[in-house]
Amino acid sequence: MAAEQITLLVIIIIGGLAVIGSYVFGFISQPGSENALWGGVPDWLRPFYTISMLISVLGYFVFVTFILFQINPAQLKIAGRFDFSLFYVIFLGILIPSALWMPLTQMMTQHPGKILWIGIRLVLVLVGLSSCALVWALFTLGTREPNLHYWLAFAGSAYFAFHTAFLDMILWPALFKVPT
Repeated sequence: MAAEQITLLVIIIIGGLAVIGSYVFGFISQPGSENALWGGVPDWLRPFYTISMLISVLGYFVFVTFILFQINPAQLKIAGRFDFSLFYVIFLGILIPSALWMPLTQMMTQHPGKILWIGIRLVLVLVGLSSCALVWALFTLGTREPNLHYWLAFAGSAYFAFHTAFLDMILWPALFKVPT
């Protein structure tokens, strides 16, 4: 593993722990708040959302392993001009806002306000756009002979982007009922 990949691994581990920690802390500090976090997502849609989350997590692990173990950072060019460090920006754009979603949303359910709603929307937009940037980065890799792991990573990133950009960034806020 090259130094660039180790740096990315550190970003992923620290960022991932922050995301998981925000969820664990959120559920421990406000037991029973799970229903409020669904906002206005109808009961019939929740199982599909949950399955989509699981598929997204699987896709996340597939594209992370591809980036960490199948790419040679020294020979990498994204869209013919960007180097491996673009992945740092993309993953920071996914992980930092993801760690902020739970605390902001829980605050919104308790003390609704326009500034909190803007903050929630901003973190969802950052994650959605960063996820789309990841799909683009993988699509434009200078890979001469894409293998099965590449195609699975690309498909996983595309599904992850669908979930974060459509379900989370567009649908969830449209359905969210701001508490009064």
